[in-house]
Amino acid sequence: MNSPDNLAKRAVEKMMAHDYFSQWLKVEIMEVKQYYSKIKMELRREMLNGFGIAHGGITFALADSAFAFACNSDGKITVALDNSISFTKPGREGDTLTAEAKQISRANKTALYLIEVKNQNNELVALFKGTCYRTEKSLF
Repeated sequence: MNSPDNLAKRAVEKMMAHDYFSQWLKVEIMEVKQYYSKIKMELRREMLNGFGIAHGGITFALADSAFAFACNSDGKITVALDNSISFTKPGREGDTLTAEAKQISRANKTALYLIEVKNQNNELVALFKGTCYRTEKSLF
């Protein structure tokens, strides 16, 4: 059956096959539904900045991957228009970060998503907001 959630899973599988950065991050897909994704990864030593905490770009990248998977979950090629992030707690080597992307609003061509990044203790590490543009082109 080709339900919206099955389509979402197929879309993310197709994206991940060619998403070498998310592969390098060792992103694990936890859950995917239409306009929703939840992924996780472990912070490794090479992801730390000079202060021994997660480099902001790593946390941003994890949130951005969750955003992309949620945005493209309906099988339409969707790209980012605007993103912002607020860091609330440092990530440390060995932490498991989980990014959960939820659609907040949707118009004909754009949609707004909120992505929460939390650590293994369910503490908020970052809050990411993304606006995307929905094309008419099929991911398949």
